[in-house]
Amino acid sequence: MAKTTIHGIHAVQTAIENDPSNIIQLWADTKSHHQRLMPVLELAQKKGMSVAYADGAQLEKLAKTRKHQNIVAEYTVPKNLTENDLWDLLANLQETPFLLILDEVTDPHNLGACLRTCEAAGVHAVVAPRDNAVGLTPTARKVASGAAELVPFIQVTNLARTLQTLKDHGVWILGTSDKARGDLFQQDLTMPVALVMGAEGKGMRRLTEKHCDILLSIPMAGQISSLNISVATGVCLYEAVRQRRLA
Repeated sequence: MAKTTIHGIHAVQTAIENDPSNIIQLWADTKSHHQRLMPVLELAQKKGMSVAYADGAQLEKLAKTRKHQNIVAEYTVPKNLTENDLWDLLANLQETPFLLILDEVTDPHNLGACLRTCEAAGVHAVVAPRDNAVGLTPTARKVASGAAELVPFIQVTNLARTLQTLKDHGVWILGTSDKARGDLFQQDLTMPVALVMGAEGKGMRRLTEKHCDILLSIPMAGQISSLNISVATGVCLYEAVRQRRLA
């Protein structure tokens, strides 16, 4: 099976808590006296994991970044989730479906930030195309702060076909576009929905837009015409959360 590294206190702690069997080895600068690191080391000890000492330079080499927060884990990557996993998830849901679709998002920082918001908002799964889009890289996992191990991230071979099948399952496909006439805050988001966010800079592809039931925009009062995708995702998801709490 493929291996990767996870770095950062929140990401490693979540992996220890929720997926300890896939952690192969832990390294930490145990001499750093970093107060936030101690609970993670104690948790690892309770789980029966050994922690190898590594200094800052060694951790930087393992994580391939300076932003390792003094801890790195070698991690066996779980199997990639596919369309079949998505249909199984929907079949077993006891709640109204709440999904996020990312159309060719390529920045791991944006993916990680979206996953973190999705976990907080209660999104059931994130769906993205397998090609021309970023996957769960170490950077995406770090930025997600543990959400990558909690929110199902499903990569599909044909996004347009997946959107059509979601519609056949009774899920409304709501696309976001700065050209849309519909207003996010006037749209009913309490129904089964999949919110579609377009790629950085270029937005949704034409075929993706064609499969949307409704196009929505976020009202912009200033001179800047668009938001960063992770920020826009947060705005849309939490409008849905607000409406669902009031329903």
